[in-house]
This record gives sequence, C-alpha cells and structure tokens, in this order.
Amino acid sequence: MTVAYPIAHAWLSTGGTGAQNYDEFADDAEITAIIAANPSSALAIEMPHRAPDNVGRSFRDSLPDAVTRLQAAKDDGHYAAAADVVVLYRITAPDGARAYGLWCMVATDQISTSADEPGAVIRNEDVFIEKVRERVALAEATQHLLSPVLLLQTAHGDALHAALAHASADAGTPVVTDTDPAGRTHEIWPVSAGTTRDRLLALAGGGELVVADGNHRSLAAQTAGYPRFLAVVTTPESVAIQPYNRLVSELPDGVTFTGAELDGAEIPATGGRVHLYTRGGAWSVELPRDAAGGVIDNLDHALVERRLFAETLGLEPGDKRITYVGGDYPASWLRDEVDAGRAELAVLIAPVTVEDFVAVNLARQKMPRKSTWFTPKARAGLVVAQLS
Repeated sequence: MTVAYPIAHAWLSTGGTGAQNYDEFADDAEITAIIAANPSSALAIEMPHRAPDNVGRSFRDSLPDAVTRLQAAKDDGHYAAAADVVVLYRITAPDGARAYGLWCMVATDQISTSADEPGAVIRNEDVFIEKVRERVALAEATQHLLSPVLLLQTAHGDALHAALAHASADAGTPVVTDTDPAGRTHEIWPVSAGTTRDRLLALAGGGELVVADGNHRSLAAQTAGYPRFLAVVTTPESVAIQPYNRLVSELPDGVTFTGAELDGAEIPATGGRVHLYTRGGAWSVELPRDAAGGVIDNLDHALVERRLFAETLGLEPGDKRITYVGGDYPASWLRDEVDAGRAELAVLIAPVTVEDFVAVNLARQKMPRKSTWFTPKARAGLVVAQLS
C-alpha cells in the first residue's frame, strides 16, 4: 500500500520561477527585494502583499494579484503542463553532495497529529493558525499548490534514495535547473506512467512519513478539505537539521541576564544551554531541565519558550516581537541585527538532534514551533499542482 500518488495536473517550471518558500525569511523587506529582482519568481504569488506594488496592502487584498501573476507566468511560457506524473528531484550542493526527492501528491486523510490518531503521515510541530489561514486563502484563490510539504521517508529511506539516484542519473537532461542563494542546483525530471513511476510511488509512500518542513501547508490542505496535498518525499541521507534561532525586537524594562559572559555569541556546540546576545553583552545561559518531564519538555526550544519567553520575558511564542530565524542565517547575521538596532536580543540555540527528532515523532508528540530547520529545502514554484 502507498499513500503517494501522481500529480494529475502539474505545471513544471521552464526557468525563472524557483523561490525560497514563504516561511524561509526573517525579514519582510528581503522578500520585496527578491521579488523586485525576480518578478517571475513564485514568491510573488505566494507572498503577493510583499511584491513592490502591493507593499502596505493586506495579504487577502493582494490575492487577486497572485491569481493574475500565476496566469501570466503560464501565458508567458514560464510553466509547461504535464499530466499524471511524478517528478524526480535532485539537489546538488557546491561541494558535490547530492540530495534526492520525489514530487507527488499524498493522501491528506493519512495525516496524524497524535498517538491516538491513525495515519502514515506524522505532523510533529505546533503551528501559527494565521499562517494556515493564509495558505488556505492562497490555494482557494489560485486553485494551485505552489509549495510542497517536505516528507521524510522513515521505512524505505535507503531503497528510495538508491532508486531516485539511479532514475535521475538515467533521466537525461533535466527540464529545468535552478540555483538557490546557497549555490545549490535544483533539477527536475517528470516521470510518466510505467514501472519506474509505480516503483518510486511504492517506495515513497510506503511506511511512515514525517513532516520535515511544511506543517502549515499540510494543515492548510486539511482545513481546506483537499483529498491530497503536494509533497516532496525525501530520504534521511538527503537532509540535515540546522539551528533555528530567535530574535526579540523589544525587551521589557529592567530585564537582565546572568550567565557565563562571552566575547560574542555563536551557535552552542551542544544542547543544554543557549547563547544570548544584546548590545550590552553576551552570555551563555544554562537551561534548567524539568526532572519530571519527558523528551519533548526538555528540548532546548521548549525550554526557551517556557523559561525564557513565558517566565522571564512574559511573551507567548506567537508574539509579534519574536522572529524565528532559520539556519540559512548565520550567527553573525543575528548579531548584526541586534547591533543595528533592529532587535534587542538574539537567542542562539543548538540544533535539534536527529535522535531527539525521531523519538518525538515515534511517540506522536509535537515539536515546539520552529524548532527544526531541515536542509536542503525544496524550492517553491518548480512543480505546481493544479487543484481543479
């Protein structure tokens, strides 16, 4: 049995549409600048209110422009139609390391969010509900899915990795090659009906799949009532977990920090403590563990939410003063944001270990918000699924 299916009505990029996913940015102005420099990018469709002509308008008021841009991209030849396909995906890093994935559709009714909810797709992280509402509104307006949910194949990872590597090596010239800001090349090849497609779907959709990126997108598909959602199924060998840090734009009056003083904050080498950076100094602070808690309660990100944000700063995780900054932004970038006065505090957190991530998922528990930054990420706009 497989929970992965072909894309009935696909649109494959012919060039110029690839984009970082909408949630990969720490600064809104950066989104506007990228759209201005790359007007055919799918980012202009996913984040229409950040396009230069729409700055200052709300997301929902900008949705008609998203619809217009997508249709224009098709009319201008930036996308080519394909029917009943899966799509091979290869990502090559500057050092030559290669990651693989399979673009396909996955059954929405297989999503499980707790131990007592059956399903082969494990969603493991709390979400921000307003982001989910925006994803639903975008899909309903455009009738397309532009960003995939990244799923980690846990049962057949090795076999899927080998099959994808072999298939892409034999596939010839990719239909498009796209380069991301980190210098990785992203290549895709459609695979039509046949034994290769069937084998890849069986490997990709057999056993348990863990949401590595796209918790909001998967919940949006459920909320909208779509029977299937767009996914890239990847392998454990293809991905790594990077740090996921925080910036706080405003601190309460009188807040002080204590700990081992640092010359400059970096990402902690191991868990159990965080590095805090302000314009007044930097500290290494031990995170007090909860002796009665389980794995999830004692993850560094959970302790930061509970001990630092809630108890010390009086902030909820969804507070607008907190910015979640993924691993593509180094420690130096966070320090620069503080030094420039755009934030008052940087919180640098060691990345979640693969062992902890697996343990939480096997127990069907939820990770703290924005705690796992998997790399490499799938590029939005390379493969688009038409819903109607």
